[in-house]
Amino acid sequence: MEQTEKKQGFNGKQFIIWMSALVLGAILGALGIEWLNKFFNFIATVYTRLFQFVAVPTIALAVLTTLAALGAKKNIGKIFLHTIIYTLLTTIAAAVVGTVLFKIIAPGNIPVDMIQQGQSSVPQNLGSISYYDHILSVVPDNILKPISSGNVLSILLVSAAMGIALAFLKESENIQVLLKAILGMQELLFTLIRALVWTLPLGIVAFAGQLSAQVTAPGDLIGTLGKYVAVVIGGNLIQFFIILPLFLIVRGLNPLKVFRSMLPAVLMALFTKSSAATLPVTVASAENNMKAKPEVARFILPICCTINMNGCAAFILVTSLFVMQNGGMALTFPVLLLWILISVVSAIGNAGVPMGCYFLTLSLMSGIGAPIGILGIILPIYSIIDMIETAENVWSDSCVCAIVNKIMSKPENA
Repeated sequence: MEQTEKKQGFNGKQFIIWMSALVLGAILGALGIEWLNKFFNFIATVYTRLFQFVAVPTIALAVLTTLAALGAKKNIGKIFLHTIIYTLLTTIAAAVVGTVLFKIIAPGNIPVDMIQQGQSSVPQNLGSISYYDHILSVVPDNILKPISSGNVLSILLVSAAMGIALAFLKESENIQVLLKAILGMQELLFTLIRALVWTLPLGIVAFAGQLSAQVTAPGDLIGTLGKYVAVVIGGNLIQFFIILPLFLIVRGLNPLKVFRSMLPAVLMALFTKSSAATLPVTVASAENNMKAKPEVARFILPICCTINMNGCAAFILVTSLFVMQNGGMALTFPVLLLWILISVVSAIGNAGVPMGCYFLTLSLMSGIGAPIGILGIILPIYSIIDMIETAENVWSDSCVCAIVNKIMSKPENA
């Protein structure tokens, strides 16, 4: 039993290597050496592209193979149900925390002239996009488009459809051959992912150096805007360090052990600002460090990286309330409840890509005629917000995976 416990956590040697890489990168980036910063940008871009490259087939194959096994593994329905339940619970909790914090800190209004200046910073080609357009972008019109565009929701939709179809046809000899080929591709993919994770300390040095070099003085975070940022970041931190650990404790899990196991994924999310790009590391950490069952981790995590957006729900809600308040709209209790619902639904439909929440909020605010110039004011500081909320999203995915894995490990579900 003791040996099993030791293997389950994120081992000390690996932890030291990751932390050392993080500190080294931060120190080197802070030195301001131009050629070194350019090198860090190059390495960070290489790693981001490599993980984005493996993210698409990871999502597609993980969902497809798990659903294809539907007939043999009757528990898949329970896994999916528990995943949806905890996704909704954690996302609603994040939205509620954001609402409470918004009312407590009560950021004021931004001067009209600043809002007008911010209008010029808003991406003009996105200001008129409706939520219907966002939904339509998920529905593919050819089989290659979701892959070429990296549309996570489309990939999930196509993979789920093909996986369910294979589940009904797998008695066929030809389908059995096809399934073996797909499973072989998945084994190859996870071998490549393990190799990438093994070399990741180099990427962490580059990511940390890149971030350290880009950190600006907090002069912009003052007054009203500072209170808004305090609400957004404060809500994310409360969700990260208090609410999600409480979910784990209630289910009899040690939050520190789960966090140590999933630390590579959380750090990767912090730097890449993309749940989808982080997915290969999230799956590898869940299976290798947390010892989650492959059929659980490979099914839950691709779905969670698409629909379990705690940080995104909080950002959409707080930013929408802030923009509407500046537009003179009364934030009554029914309005707050309505926008908690809207933020949760919107976050579930958001793609796990950099700035996905920003563009979705812009679309929502544009649709109701709110002063979207505020989003132009927020844009310069959104990068830091995006990092924190993506890390929270992946941490939430990890918690949901740990909880469902424990539920499905009980004797009656074995």
